Amino acid sequence: MKIDLNSDMGEGFGPYRLCDDEAMMKIVSSANIACGFHGGDPDTMGRMVRLAKQNGVGIGAHPGLPDRFGFGRREIPFSADELRQQMLYQLGALMAIARSERVAVSHLSFHAAMGNMVNRDPVIADLMMDAIATVDRGLVVFVTSGSEIELAARRARLKTLALFLADRAYDADGKLVPRGLPGAVVKDEDSVRARVRQFLLDGTVRTIDGAVIAMPARSILVHSDTPGALELAGIVRGEIEATGATLAPAAELAE
Repeated sequence: MKIDLNSDMGEGFGPYRLCDDEAMMKIVSSANIACGFHGGDPDTMGRMVRLAKQNGVGIGAHPGLPDRFGFGRREIPFSADELRQQMLYQLGALMAIARSERVAVSHLSFHAAMGNMVNRDPVIADLMMDAIATVDRGLVVFVTSGSEIELAARRARLKTLALFLADRAYDADGKLVPRGLPGAVVKDEDSVRARVRQFLLDGTVRTIDGAVIAMPARSILVHSDTPGALELAGIVRGEIEATGATLAPAAELAE
């Protein structure tokens, strides 16, 4: 079995670094690069693209809301068209930087509040997916299985890849537990190891209230801002290899 391991990267700016991106890039198979709104800047984006190229890692855009202070996790009441233009602005910037390095952007993964706003409204989801398809129909969209983004991407005839978030808790409906609640972020190494092993072997995950639900995904995400993210990513990769699976970038696995 092939599986993708990805992380949101380049989310610092200027001299500020959120994690050891250089080391993380040697672990993952796909990188979701912040495009300057919730994090990142032109120099950081260029550095991430070059690192991805050097390590054979798939390059993805990670657009978010223009809210660095809130790290793109606070919802702001933008109109549907404003969200569309913000996403296109960020995607276009990364595509230009990648093209200058003679590589291509292969996928897109929405960040935090922007993703939540798109996922909640099928009209906005359709608007976003149609815009992506107009720019590059070959782009893979990272999704949660059964979400509005996945449904809209399929309507737009875009390829998708479903995610399992190794460091986030799920509820009984398969939705992420809000970050403000206890246990929403899984930081314990043993817990992450057990969750990933269960997902890889059984295709399931244990919810925050103890239920077991199906998790149909082909990509595992580790957030770079989770405490100990680098160690957690190493654990996830170790579990992938221990089950006999091999890493592959998103573009190879999308459907």
